[in-house]
Amino acid sequence: MSALFDAVPDAVSVHEVSPRDGLQNEAATVPTARKLRLIEALVAAGLRRIEVTSFVSPRWVPQLADADDVARLVPRREGVVYSALCPNAKGLERALASGIEEIGVFVSASETHNLKNVNKTVQATLEGFRHVIAPAVAAGLRVRGYVSTVWGCPYEGAIDPRRALEIAQELRAQGCYQISLGDTIGVGTPRQTHDLVRMFLSEMPNAEVALHLHDTRGTALANALVGLELGIRTLDASVGGLGGCPYAPGAAGNLATEDLVFMLHGMGIATDIDLDKLWEAGKVAEAVVGRELPGKVHRAGVRSLSA
Repeated sequence: MSALFDAVPDAVSVHEVSPRDGLQNEAATVPTARKLRLIEALVAAGLRRIEVTSFVSPRWVPQLADADDVARLVPRREGVVYSALCPNAKGLERALASGIEEIGVFVSASETHNLKNVNKTVQATLEGFRHVIAPAVAAGLRVRGYVSTVWGCPYEGAIDPRRALEIAQELRAQGCYQISLGDTIGVGTPRQTHDLVRMFLSEMPNAEVALHLHDTRGTALANALVGLELGIRTLDASVGGLGGCPYAPGAAGNLATEDLVFMLHGMGIATDIDLDKLWEAGKVAEAVVGRELPGKVHRAGVRSLSA
């Protein structure tokens, strides 16, 4: 076997983001009951880390106006950790009241994208997190940090990866246990991913770095494979390839969870996810949004590797 695969892990943790990142950009309002149905199907498939909503203002993301209800009503199962994004102290108050176990904070490596996304500069956003991260940790919640547009910005173009690293280090210093690096518009290529991830892992433990890849240009799986070879052990994904960013034009489509799990299982990498049930969860997601989803395995079906 090629040396390319010598360092791939025995197991990978998949962080499912479809109930939040997958649904937030849908034009038609998805009823709470349908969101809960999707979450139930994801849990049944074996997913144990699921980002279910975001405690943002409904004025910014109307699709997530039911965040409090979703977080309160998700099916509680042993070993399943639900998370939600929290942009500010008010969001944290809502998260604590809902019983959520983990929160996420988010900032962009691009000033322009950050201004369009949260109407704040990057520095102001990081300063604001001092009223979110430390209090959350003190209250017993784990906090995950997201850095968007690390591979490139729809407004500014190329982003200096050293700036993204500085932001990630600040999030770690404030108390985030893991930083998820986002290719928000899906422009990353394997060579770029290799250089970027290697730089991050030279400064941070691999357990503290995750990849959040969009498949806008069809390179998400290739970039994921590069990350695995370098030491990444956590990958974000969205069932069926559902999702996109409302402040990143043309960035439709997260890495499809089925495509990722199919590749991982075919390489002998464990996920504790049932691929057949995951495919069924993708069909639930498709019914929830009322349109065909772009994931390759979602469309083609699950082929038996023993056939």
